[in-house]
Amino acid sequence: MATLSTNKKTGARRILFVDRDGRRRILYCGTMPKADAVFFKYRVEALVGAQELQRPPEPDVARWLGEVGDDVYSKLVGVGLAEPRDREAVPTVDAFIRAYLGERADLKSGTLTVMEQGRVWLVRHLGETRLIDAVTVADADGYKAGMVKAKLAKATVNKRCRYARHYFAVAMRRKLIASNPFEHIKGGVTGNSARRVFVPGDVVQKVIDHIPCPQWKLLIALGRWGGLRIPSEALALTWRDVDFEHKRFIVRSSKTEHHADGGVRVVPMFPELQERFQAVFDAAPEKSEHVITRYRNGQNIATQLVRYIEAAGVKPWVKPWANLRVSRATELADQYPSHVCAGWLGHTEKIADAFYRMTTDAHFDKAVFSATRQTTRATMESGGIGGNGESVSVSENLTNHAGNTAFTGDASGNVESEKWAIQDSNLRPHGCDPCALAN
Repeated sequence: MATLSTNKKTGARRILFVDRDGRRRILYCGTMPKADAVFFKYRVEALVGAQELQRPPEPDVARWLGEVGDDVYSKLVGVGLAEPRDREAVPTVDAFIRAYLGERADLKSGTLTVMEQGRVWLVRHLGETRLIDAVTVADADGYKAGMVKAKLAKATVNKRCRYARHYFAVAMRRKLIASNPFEHIKGGVTGNSARRVFVPGDVVQKVIDHIPCPQWKLLIALGRWGGLRIPSEALALTWRDVDFEHKRFIVRSSKTEHHADGGVRVVPMFPELQERFQAVFDAAPEKSEHVITRYRNGQNIATQLVRYIEAAGVKPWVKPWANLRVSRATELADQYPSHVCAGWLGHTEKIADAFYRMTTDAHFDKAVFSATRQTTRATMESGGIGGNGESVSVSENLTNHAGNTAFTGDASGNVESEKWAIQDSNLRPHGCDPCALAN
């Protein structure tokens, strides 16, 4: 426990405590409001307690210690509650992140590019000369607010905040800072459902029909019906990966190669892909290795895809390649168990729900027409169509009462309407003798 005392003549305050070695210590605070002095006393008690238990201070205490001014910090150093700050050894934020990214030989070039963009924005906000231990929680809040004000996409803001939090977590592990000023900012990766579009298969087929190149036809088919990430996964395909006999092929993903499965998965050669694979194989030179031999030098195939879409008389959709994969993920989820779909598409079920699967008009139609069909079935089974109060089967109603309209459909809920000749609404039983009515 620490004790707070005040000099009645000068108003100066001091904190008395016993350190972990049993020595009586005095920390002179100077003149300050009583509330501030009480807060200071609590912090001193927390630091003494951490030393006695030989553990780091609690996160809020460590954060306060890292953000407190040099004057107060030096007083804490004087009574053995803090280690001296070596200002010459503290790097700037810019220098630290540059050095850290230079160490990450394990990162792919695309990831490094995105993390470098995060560094540029962070340094632009903090300034090139800002020392890493001088960044405050207020700076972190301002960084996020500035990106929101600049109207960056939510996913971009979250990603850059996540990288910033990571940089300062590394600095904290290396004991350059006492706490992470970005710790309270959660920047999880989330999908943007507003930019998800379901592209019907017949629309994609219309685009394919306007393309002369077999490899381009296959590229689009792999995105729409194979669910591949284009271009990376398509460009990695080799003919050794394609099994025509068993109608399946191996996909190698650079994005997930750090996962336990090495980023390798086996995908069915769906009917929509078989003809496209065969056409490219027939046109391939002898001993060729890769399935897709064109567009391997960094060409912008997204722009070219938009040109093909427009040439087919179709309005381009947003994220043209990604939404082909989104569409396939949504379709497969309606036909197969979720773990099977996730395995074929190379992502987890959680990721599928967050980034790919969506609700389409077909789902609403199925729900509405299925309910209508069930209502009609119940009405017919209760004798509603026959009008005679007898319980008859659906098939008997459809066979015997051919003067009405009924819904027919398959198990998926697709409903069609069939009409036949109109008869009297009050049909008599078939075995009735008309002459008996005159008696």
